[in-house]
Amino acid sequence: MGEIDHISGHTKTIAVVGTPIKHSLSPAMHNTSFTHLGIDCVFLAYDVADEKDLEAAIRGMNALGFIGCNITMPYKTKVLQYLDELSPAAEIMGAVNTVVFKEGKAIGHNTDGAGFMKNVRDSGVDVIGKKITLVGAGGAGSAIYTQAALDGVSEIDVFNRKDAFFEQTKQKIVSLADRTGCKMKLIDLDDQDALRDSVAQSVLFVNATRVGMPDTPNQSTLNPEFMVEGLAVADTVYEPRKTKLIKDADSRGLITIPGLGMLLSQAAIGEEIWVNAKMPIKLIEDKFFN
Repeated sequence: MGEIDHISGHTKTIAVVGTPIKHSLSPAMHNTSFTHLGIDCVFLAYDVADEKDLEAAIRGMNALGFIGCNITMPYKTKVLQYLDELSPAAEIMGAVNTVVFKEGKAIGHNTDGAGFMKNVRDSGVDVIGKKITLVGAGGAGSAIYTQAALDGVSEIDVFNRKDAFFEQTKQKIVSLADRTGCKMKLIDLDDQDALRDSVAQSVLFVNATRVGMPDTPNQSTLNPEFMVEGLAVADTVYEPRKTKLIKDADSRGLITIPGLGMLLSQAAIGEEIWVNAKMPIKLIEDKFFN
């Protein structure tokens, strides 16, 4: 494949927008992919520190002919009001992480849930027509349970702390269940008996919280005693590569699906939306995560 070794008047632009943004690996990952594939495109990061500037950023990128952009924290929900159209998944989730500028319109997508489901399929786990258990109903959890319901998972038990958004989330889940036909319910995470029973009936357990990240390395959202034979265990946390949850499942000989695969898959789906090309995922993983 050709390599892009210069920027010209033909070079197209994609960006990631959020705050803080300096830590983002997206520019390095996508620019490596574009160079490998010979795509005349550059990916940049922009720190939009004030929400009042978000609309100007979206309008400006559209006016300047950007192909699209990623939206990261804290703007995944706030950006909706500045978009012209939403994909079905993004509309249901109420959150956008990928924007395409096309024919003067800003079109929002959400690749987080699709990236997770692809990672599950690539790991050899079939969840369609079956039950899954998920802990965490926030941004990642909402994307996952929405996409899972849309894709044909038959039953999803969502566990979350009884926080200020619990009742609102419950109504959202009821609405999604009515729309998709997936049997869904929201359960208080403090009910550990219900969690154990749910996991025993599921083919997949998913942690969609921050638990297990470097600030909580010895914590997990699932008691290892609840892990049963035949269960697959997935995490959305990718740093560390193997969380306590994944280590506990590994030690029991279960199929494990670490969070890095979701990160790479959602990025690859975004790149396919923007430039209709297949990101070299193995190359990206070897260069940045090994």
